[in-house]
Parts: sequence; structure tokens; C-alpha cells
Amino acid sequence: MKLVVLGSGTSVPHPERSSSAFWLETKAGSVLLDVGASAVHRIAQEGLGWVELDAIWISHFHLDHVGGLAPFLFGTKYAPQTQARRKPLTIFGPRGTNKLLRAFDSAGTYELLEHPFPLEVREIAPRAEFEMLPGLRARTLSTPHTRESVALRLTDEHDGTSLVYTSDTGYTEALASFARDVDLLMIECSFWRTSPVKTHLVLEEAMNLAKQSGTRRALLTHLYPEWDGVDVAAEAKKLWDGETIEARDGVRLEINKATNGRQDSSYSKVTGESRLGY
Repeated sequence: MKLVVLGSGTSVPHPERSSSAFWLETKAGSVLLDVGASAVHRIAQEGLGWVELDAIWISHFHLDHVGGLAPFLFGTKYAPQTQARRKPLTIFGPRGTNKLLRAFDSAGTYELLEHPFPLEVREIAPRAEFEMLPGLRARTLSTPHTRESVALRLTDEHDGTSLVYTSDTGYTEALASFARDVDLLMIECSFWRTSPVKTHLVLEEAMNLAKQSGTRRALLTHLYPEWDGVDVAAEAKKLWDGETIEARDGVRLEINKATNGRQDSSYSKVTGESRLGY
């Protein structure tokens, strides 16, 4: 698997962090994990193959995670690049995804699901198991954030690599079991020391879940501005001895199957951003 961080931030405007969106390349195909408001243009900035995108995952309906979905569908409906496409695109999301898209449609008669290519919306319940793409197995877990919010576990059956994307969540030990021995734990870490709400994690909570899960690699996402100027990896090292990576817009990460509990990664600087193994 290969992951590109499109948006590492939150709903708060930030000059270096877009709202949540991640591009995942697997042997089965490409998946967009959440679609923050700026995701449409971030995909193009990163030179990614949006014309051939296979699937979209929506974790919940907060606008910093779903605000770019309607613009993406509006753009792909009319873009010259997609008029000859015939490969289907599937949107996976929690219950209410169809209702959300109908609300967008009613606001402007956009007919967002009427495309030159087949487009399907599949609503997924918590604790579901399904095939997102041929050979890409998925499982879900309800999280303490919103009524509909769910975490996602993906396993590429072609090479056995796996990841968990918590998206926004409060603390629950069920996440540690859900992420057991995963190759990459993409875990929200909204705040450093204290959180004003119980529906987001602080660093100590995120590291505790990583430790309990048995993973050796964690990508900290959904970072509020209070993280500015903080050495995220150094602070995490005080709490957990695994590899902690700070999500930043433009970071690229190759996810390999763990060997003897360890994974290797290489870092390089590209156009001012940290890019990993890719």
C-alpha cells in the first residue's frame, strides 16, 4: 500500500494543513479516505490519478471530512477527462450518505449521481465486513464521535498489508482490539495535553491505543493548530517506543508488511515536505 496525506488538519483554517483527506493506493485499486473541502484540488496538486479513482470512503458527516464530496462529484461529472470512463466508482459511507447526497442535489438540481460512468453509493453499518475492491477486505467499528462515525480496517489480500483509519474519535479500548497488529494505525490526535471535548483524542490516549493494539507504526492525524511548533514524534516517543509519524500535507508513506514486529521507512525532503519511502 502507498498513502498520500492530502489533508492533515481540521475544520480550523490553517496555512499548511488542509482538512481531512488521504489517498491510498493498493494492489486492488485506489481509495480516497474522507474528502475534506480542499481535497479536490489537493489531489490534483499531488498529481494523483483522480480520473481512475476506484472508491471513496466517508467516515462521518462533519464537513471537514465530507465537504469536498459534492464538489468532487460535480467536477467528475463534467470533466473532459472522465467522459470516456466506464469503470465504476463506489462511495462507501455510514447510514445517511444517500440522504446527504440528495440534500446536495435538492439545493441545486446537480444530479450528482448521474455520471458518464457507473456510480454507486453503499451505506455500511458498524461491525460490517465487506469487500471494498476485489481483494481489498474491509471491516468497520462504531466510534465515540458522532452517531454515524465509524473506523475502517483495510487488508489487501494480495500482499497481506493492513491499516486502520480511525478518523475522528474519542477514547475507546475497542479501537485497540480493532487495530490489533495492523501494519499502520492512522489515528487522530487532535490535541497535545488536554481536549475540550471527549470526542477527540489527546496524545497520551492515542499512544495508549497504539501500544495496546500491538502495532509498531502510527500516523497521527487531525492535528489542531496547538500542535504548531511541537516536535510530535519526540513527544510521542516519551509515551510509546513504536514509530510515530506526524501527518503533514504532502507526506507520502509506503506501508509494508511488518517483519519481526519492525518496519523500515525512509525519509526525504521534497518541495519542503517530508515524504516517506515513496
